[in-house]
Amino acid sequence: MSIVNSFQNIFKIQELKSRVLFTLVLLCVYRIGAHIPTPGINGEELSKFLMARGGALMGFFDMFSGGALSRATIFALGIMPYISASIILQLLTIVIPTLGRLAKEGESGRKKIIQYTRYGTIVISIVQSMGIAIGIESMGDGAFVQNPGWAFRLLTMITMTSGTAFLMWLGEQITERGIGNGISLIIFSGIVARFPNAIISSIELIRAGELHILLMLLVVVMMIAVIGIIVYVERGQRKIPVQYAKRVVGRKVYGGQSTHLPLKVNAAGVIPPIFASSIMMFPATIAGFISIPWVQSLSTQLAPGTIVYTVLDVVLIFFFCYFYTSIIYNPVDMADNLKKHGGFVPGVRPGQKTTDYIYHVLTRITFGGAIYLVSVCILPDILQKYFKVPFYFGGTSVLIVVGVALDTMSQIESHLVTRSYDGFLKKGRLKGRKG
Repeated sequence: MSIVNSFQNIFKIQELKSRVLFTLVLLCVYRIGAHIPTPGINGEELSKFLMARGGALMGFFDMFSGGALSRATIFALGIMPYISASIILQLLTIVIPTLGRLAKEGESGRKKIIQYTRYGTIVISIVQSMGIAIGIESMGDGAFVQNPGWAFRLLTMITMTSGTAFLMWLGEQITERGIGNGISLIIFSGIVARFPNAIISSIELIRAGELHILLMLLVVVMMIAVIGIIVYVERGQRKIPVQYAKRVVGRKVYGGQSTHLPLKVNAAGVIPPIFASSIMMFPATIAGFISIPWVQSLSTQLAPGTIVYTVLDVVLIFFFCYFYTSIIYNPVDMADNLKKHGGFVPGVRPGQKTTDYIYHVLTRITFGGAIYLVSVCILPDILQKYFKVPFYFGGTSVLIVVGVALDTMSQIESHLVTRSYDGFLKKGRLKGRKG
């Protein structure tokens, strides 16, 4: 009843009610746009052809666009070009000193990097949409395109690029005027939109006798367990004890208290799987649209479930786990700040020794976080290969759904508690991935 009352309290707070409704309306706009076909393309026949030709790969990539990619709608590219541009900019901030200084300039620097990310999104969208247009022309002997040629290619490029730019704007509007992170919620809604079809297909397989009901019940129990593990690990922290020395200023005594330095077990959150998927998506998607034998062989090797795909996925997830954690946590700055405020880790000398200790702890817990992410991300391949599960469960999709749900509910609870309403839990606060 406490959770029900908390949801009812949402509509008692005018600002929170407006933010939630605004978010829902914009997400509905996104879902409507995901069904608007790109002019000149037979979307339904194209979808059947692509799913029959490369169902595993297309089903995985189509998950991020909510089915818009396989139907070649105006939102076919989804928000992935924006994520790809963000990856490139974050990598360049380390390589290029000018961008690195810009990232440390506060709000003005952040706005400048966001502007560069937008430009990068448009460039990537142009390249991807042109590749898709040329690929669709070459498939099925031109059966999916009404009037092939440069007019069609340019129209497709402009339509899909505009669709991605519009989605980028929707995401920013949700972040500023709605509730939750807009980009994450767009990906979230695209994934959740495919759940009903997965449930219906499972029921049809059970009725046809192709899927045993006991096996399906076992899979459902496994799903609940996996979601519970994800929630547990996403909220997990390694607390480094910190002691502050006493200082006497005039007649007052400052410091002397004990606290802790919280380090997230999975500090990078869902970023590493998304970044890894985004990097692997671009060449695999383009390869899937080109009817050349060696290119088709490359596309097959990059499909989920293959050894090449699994190895690359694991390597990229580990890389981005450590890379993104190094962006979030800087052991040198953390040690310096502790020293400036008279804090120290018991049993560790201030300065370089504290830096080394924090770095050592971060390295170990990041390794555990990377193992956890890899385990969840290879789960769909295991379920589909050995348990014959007819839908794509686990991996990046579940991490995104659970993580975004936690973050959004945490923001809603903050609004409720600020205005003296009860949160979603009777004891304690609901914490998101950053909580």
